[in-house]
Amino acid sequence: MFSSAYLAGLGAGAGLIIAIGAQNAFVLRQGLRRHHVGAVVLVCILADISLILLGVAGMGLAVQLHPGLLQWLRYAGAAFLAAYGVLALWRAWRGESGLQPAGNGMHSRSRIVLACLGFTLLNPHVYLDTVVLLGSLSTHYDGDGRWAFAAGASTASVLWFVSLGYGARVLLPVFRNPVAWCVFDVAVAAFMITLAVLLVA
Repeated sequence: MFSSAYLAGLGAGAGLIIAIGAQNAFVLRQGLRRHHVGAVVLVCILADISLILLGVAGMGLAVQLHPGLLQWLRYAGAAFLAAYGVLALWRAWRGESGLQPAGNGMHSRSRIVLACLGFTLLNPHVYLDTVVLLGSLSTHYDGDGRWAFAAGASTASVLWFVSLGYGARVLLPVFRNPVAWCVFDVAVAAFMITLAVLLVA
C-alpha cells in the first residue's frame, strides 16, 4: 500500500507540476541566467511541498468553501502576470536580456525570491492543483497511505524544479546569442499576458 500510494503521488505530482506555467518559465529563465538558482529552486520546492501537505491534511475543502479567496488570487495573479509580461517585452525591446551580469540591484536575491513567491502564490491554479486536486486524490488512501501519496507528490516537485533550474544550463550555448534571448523574452511576454487574460476571462 505504501509503495503504490507513493508511486501514485509521484505520477500525479509530476503530471501537474511539469505542465508549462508561469512559475516554470520563471525558473527556466533564472536557470539560464544562473542568477540565484538555488534560492529560486528552494522557494518553489518548499512552497509546493507546503501546499501539498495542506491539501492532504484536508485544506482542499476549506479552499472550495471560500471561493472568494480564489477570486482575489485570480485578479492579483492576472495583474502580476501582465506586469511581468510587459517587463519581458521591455527587456526584449531594450536588448537588456542575455547572460550579462545584472546591475543596480535589479536582480538581488530578495527581489528574485519575491518574484518567485509571486509566481507561486498568486496563481490560483497552484492551489487548485496542489491543495484541492492532490488533496482530493490522497483521500483514496487511508492512514499512512495518504502521507505516502504526499511524499510521492513532493518528490516529483523536488525532482522537477532541481532539473529545470540546474538543467537549464544545457541550453546555454543557444542563449549566448542575444537574438535567442530576445525571442525568449517575447515568447515569455506573450505567454504571461495570455495567462493574465485567461485568468480574468
